Amino acid sequence: MYKNILIATDGSSLANRAVEHGVNLAKSLGANVLLLTVTERFHVFALEADQLEETSDSFREHMRKQAERTLSEASEIAHNLGVEATTLQMEDDAPYRAIIRMAEDHVCNLIVMASHGRGGISALLLGSETMKVLAHSNIPVLVVR
Repeated sequence: MYKNILIATDGSSLANRAVEHGVNLAKSLGANVLLLTVTERFHVFALEADQLEETSDSFREHMRKQAERTLSEASEIAHNLGVEATTLQMEDDAPYRAIIRMAEDHVCNLIVMASHGRGGISALLLGSETMKVLAHSNIPVLVVR
């Protein structure tokens, strides 16, 4: 049924539980796993406090390190469960679009996500990325609470 599973993570503890759940599902089905994290782009005019004091280069380096840490943790979860996973980091202002696009590009037939992740003011203004994936994806989405 599910042969290619995309698991989206932001590195939060809830997202790590979704990674574990998705990897266990993939293991039981013999499915391939793609671990994805999406980082935001640098904006000259920003609402996020971490962008107000950074230059474009320092912000990109900070996001690269965060993505590396996030994917390393997710890969370790998969490895500990005996599953080999591919990792991918994307940069996009609309993470939900990147998640859907990567699932389509990699011919995934299931997306696994946590019910919510990191928030802050952008989450209040933009809403839940999980809700947006649910609303816009033609691919089934498994939401882990």
